[in-house]
Amino acid sequence: MVAIVLVVFIGCTLWTIWFSFTDSRALPNGAFVGFDQYQRLFATRRWRISATNLLTYGIFSLVFTMVVGFVLAVLMDQRIRFEDGFRTIFLYPFALSGIVTGLVWQWIMNPTLGLQSTMRGLGWTNFTFDWITNTDMVLYALLIAGLWHGTGFVMVLMLAGLRSVDGEIWKAARVDGIPTWRTYLQIVLPMMRGVIVTTLVIVGSGIVRTYDLVVALTNGGPGLSSEVPAKYVINYMFSAGNLGQALSASTVMLLTVFVLLIPWVIVEFGPKKHT
Repeated sequence: MVAIVLVVFIGCTLWTIWFSFTDSRALPNGAFVGFDQYQRLFATRRWRISATNLLTYGIFSLVFTMVVGFVLAVLMDQRIRFEDGFRTIFLYPFALSGIVTGLVWQWIMNPTLGLQSTMRGLGWTNFTFDWITNTDMVLYALLIAGLWHGTGFVMVLMLAGLRSVDGEIWKAARVDGIPTWRTYLQIVLPMMRGVIVTTLVIVGSGIVRTYDLVVALTNGGPGLSSEVPAKYVINYMFSAGNLGQALSASTVMLLTVFVLLIPWVIVEFGPKKHT
């Protein structure tokens, strides 16, 4: 186990970081060039657009996924009938790959085949839903597909957190006359801190690695309006034959994931509060 960790995980990570400082092209070489690849990376318009797109998509995706997932978990926690059926329906999209999800929504949002064409065929001739071909709206098209794919997973994690809250707390809150919404905000959510941070880290890490959904739904277009860093890495590594540039971009993504892990590390391994 130790050898696997050292060779596969730490070794490959160090290999990636080292060759990001070289002038490697189609094949890796040891020509050290310092931070040249990083200077070129941040000077490249395509990378800046990719990072901006991911930041915009990531903020909206993180907020909406967490909020919608929590609201669904609260509704599911009311001991409703057919809970198992609803939970399966909400969780089903997460079982699909990003490629399948992207292809499904690519068909739905295709102006000539999907929702727009259907509605116009029913008589609403002015109905327009062409977000995947609109440079200003294509990121929101990605957001819809991403929410459909990941919200059920967040709901399950939040539901597990809600079910871990002691029932006596709810009874005490009702006896004290505390409104339900205040009980959630001021008592339940702080008690779910570990679940929330873990969910944020998982969702955030997934957002940084977003690739297959983009390729299947928009392929980064129109133009570069939905380009993301992971696609930048793949294109430079396999199409452009510029390994050093691709590895510098992937190293930046790796550092971003590490930054996202910091809150989880603090919660899991930081000093514990004793009551």
